[in-house]
Amino acid sequence: NFVMSSLLASLPQHIAIIMDGNGRWAARRGLDRTRGHRAGARPVARVVEAGVAQGTSVLTLYAFSADNWHRPRREVDSLMRLLERYLFTETARCVAHGIRVSVIGRRDRLNRSLVQAIEQVEQRTRAGENLHLRLAVDYSARAAILRTAMQLQSDKAVEAAEFLSRMNRVIHSSPAAPAVDLLIRTGGERRLSDFLLWECAYAELVFTDRLWPDFDEHDLEGALAEFARRDRRYGRVGPPAPVRVASY
Repeated sequence: NFVMSSLLASLPQHIAIIMDGNGRWAARRGLDRTRGHRAGARPVARVVEAGVAQGTSVLTLYAFSADNWHRPRREVDSLMRLLERYLFTETARCVAHGIRVSVIGRRDRLNRSLVQAIEQVEQRTRAGENLHLRLAVDYSARAAILRTAMQLQSDKAVEAAEFLSRMNRVIHSSPAAPAVDLLIRTGGERRLSDFLLWECAYAELVFTDRLWPDFDEHDLEGALAEFARRDRRYGRVGPPAPVRVASY
């Protein structure tokens, strides 16, 4: 019906989240930073479940940036083990709930066991149609754009669609995802940090001070409500405001 169509039209089909604040969450509790990363796995499950419930098509989570390699080796190793464990333990759940999982970013710098876990979860969940969950690992939007441009090496004009198709191959984004509608960043920072720069060209940005381990379905609902209030014009002129007629 018309009401349901209007509601669905106001919901973002592609949500991207920068999951920030795990280390600060742990520090405020006198814990090691790795404990914060382990705590950050809980809201992932909550957000995925909420995404399926509200009809989101694609959910992209920033799990590990290319710049994160500069963190202490112990923290990096812990993050990689956590990611590999997540892929192995959540595969069956994703299959059962019709969730397709894919990992975007570079793979040549990941250890072999993690690459095998990625390939396995992608293979086993490829039939999922309820939600496409993408995890960005060793990901850099600027590096992806530069690598794509270097591969072209031609004076021939390239359409945006072709460039995006080539870039999707560079970052192992298969199947391709639509442009981001809503980007959420937790932890209080107000920047994109090299995440999906091309795909976020017209995304609505919502920033929250909530640290990622504390992020829950109510925070997601708040972000969705904020998204619904936004006027998305994509550079065009919006409809004229209604004329107010004074009464005497």
